[in-house]
Amino acid sequence: MRKKLVGAATVAIMATTFAGKASASSYEVKPGDSLWKIANQFKTSVSRLKEINKLNTDIIFPKQVLKIDATSTSNQSAAPAARPSSSSTGSSSGSSATYTVKSGDYLIKIANMHNTSVAQLKSLNGLSSDLIRVGQVLKVSGSASGSPAQNSPAPTPAPSSGSGNSGGTYKIVAGDTLSKVAARYGTTVNRLKQINGLRSDLIFAGQTLKVSGGTSPGSSQPPQQASPAPTKPQPVKQTGSGVIDTAKSLVGTKYAWGGSSPAGFDCSGFIHYVFKQSGKSISRTSAEGYYNRSYFINNPQPGDLVFFKNTYKSGISHLGIYIGGGQFVHAGSNGVEISNVNNSYWKSKFDSYKKFY
Repeated sequence: MRKKLVGAATVAIMATTFAGKASASSYEVKPGDSLWKIANQFKTSVSRLKEINKLNTDIIFPKQVLKIDATSTSNQSAAPAARPSSSSTGSSSGSSATYTVKSGDYLIKIANMHNTSVAQLKSLNGLSSDLIRVGQVLKVSGSASGSPAQNSPAPTPAPSSGSGNSGGTYKIVAGDTLSKVAARYGTTVNRLKQINGLRSDLIFAGQTLKVSGGTSPGSSQPPQQASPAPTKPQPVKQTGSGVIDTAKSLVGTKYAWGGSSPAGFDCSGFIHYVFKQSGKSISRTSAEGYYNRSYFINNPQPGDLVFFKNTYKSGISHLGIYIGGGQFVHAGSNGVEISNVNNSYWKSKFDSYKKFY
C-alpha cells in the first residue's frame, strides 16, 4: 500500500513551449500509474524517466508532475506494441494462438506469459471461472470462443501410489492449498474438508488426503486435529514453505488499489490472500491494522512480516512478507515483486519486523 492507486490512468499532458517549439513536456501522475506504464505511454524507458526526473526509486504518487522527453510525446497515441507470439508455448491455428495448460499453471500466470489479461483469456475461451486443468488447450489470442472451454469432460485423475482406500488419496507437496488440490481432482474445498475431517484450510507438505469417497470412521485424522483447542489466542505459525511458496507464485501480479485477488493486489490485500491460501484465518484490513494485530520480533524468519513507514503517507503505510536473506515479497506500485530491505529506499522507511498474534 505504498501509494493510493485506483483505476486506469487518464493522460494529462501539459506542453511547455519555448520559441515556438515544444522543448519539453510534463505529465501529471494519476491514480493507477506506474513508471513502467508512463514509459510505455510515451515510448521511452523507465531508466530515462528516472534520469530526467532525478528519481532514485520507482516510486511515484498521484499529482506528481514528471518531465517527459519532447521526442517521446509525438508517439503518445501510437498503438501498443504487438503481443509476443505464443508459438514457443503453444500452437497457432489461423489468426489465433493456443497454449496447453501445464502443472502449476493458473490464469494470471498464463495471462502474464502472453501479455494479456485474465478477463481476455476468459472471454476468448468462454470461461465462467478461473478453474483450468492440466492438458486443457486455451486460446491466448484471436476471437472469442463460441462454446465454453470448461464444458469438455474433465480428465480422470490418476490414483496416487500407495492409496489406502478405493476412493483415492493425494500426498500434499510444498505449495499446495486445499483449493489447488480440489481443482486438480474436480471437487470442492468443503468436500475435501468433510471427507478428511478437517476443521480449517490448513494443510502441510507430506500430509495424505482422501480426494474422493466417503468418510471413514476408522481413518486417522491429520496431526493438527489431535491437538486440543487452545484456551487463549495463540501466535499464528507463519514460517514454512506454504506462505513463502504462495507469495512467490504471485510475483508479477499487477497492482490494484484495494485488490485482494490474483487479478490485482495492494499491499494489505496481498497479505490477506497469501495467508488465507496458506490456511491462516486473518481479517482483511490495512497495513496499520495488521501492524496492530502483530507483535515485535528481533530475529525475523521466513514468513514473518516487515513493516515500513512514511512511504505515501506518514506513519505505518506498507508491509510485506520476509523471505530470508534480507529480502521480502510485497505488492508494490509495479505489482508483486521481491525487494531487499537494505536498499537505500526501503532501509530509510523500515519500521520493524513483526509476527501475527
